[in-house]
Amino acid sequence: MAKAEPIRSTRTPSVDVHGLLLTAADAVLRREGLAGVTVRGVAAEAGVAPGGVYSRFGGKDGLIDALLIRGFDDLGAATAPRGESDARERLRMCGWRVRQWALHNRPYYEAMFLYERAWQRTEQVAEHAMAGFHVLVNTVEYAMTAGFLRPSDPFEVAQQIFCVVHGAILCEFNGLILTGDPAANYEAMLDTVERSFGYPTD
Repeated sequence: MAKAEPIRSTRTPSVDVHGLLLTAADAVLRREGLAGVTVRGVAAEAGVAPGGVYSRFGGKDGLIDALLIRGFDDLGAATAPRGESDARERLRMCGWRVRQWALHNRPYYEAMFLYERAWQRTEQVAEHAMAGFHVLVNTVEYAMTAGFLRPSDPFEVAQQIFCVVHGAILCEFNGLILTGDPAANYEAMLDTVERSFGYPTD
């Protein structure tokens, strides 16, 4: 009598379900915004039972935390230096890459910068958010060391630049660039940042 073949499990490994759900949450966020990220919506997108969301993420809040962490990590990577040794170029490209990332990832950007207290939701989210912010701090410090920006507290200057840059992006998203060319307005804003924190020119 032939030996029976072992029955193979058709269940998706736990780690695969976690990744599947996060991919599904990403798709829902990009399509419907943060309001669409619900346990049932993400589970349906992933093709798994809602219980899978609770067992892997603890519910909707855990899903949102995971998406915010993904967003902050991605923005930090996008704005990090790419070999620019010139301090002005490094600072300028950091500023430009923020806008480019925001334009290509608007649902993430709005979740990260418009969702109430997104940065302080949990210790873990805050840690990843601050790591992204420190990309700007390090870029500012590099520009000061190179003599392009005036010596000051890099953290304080980065905070001020952060407010100006993200204010410009949010104005663009809300149709408040009244001069007609958002890209040209953003370029001029970056010029203003350089003049404000750099050395006076003749």
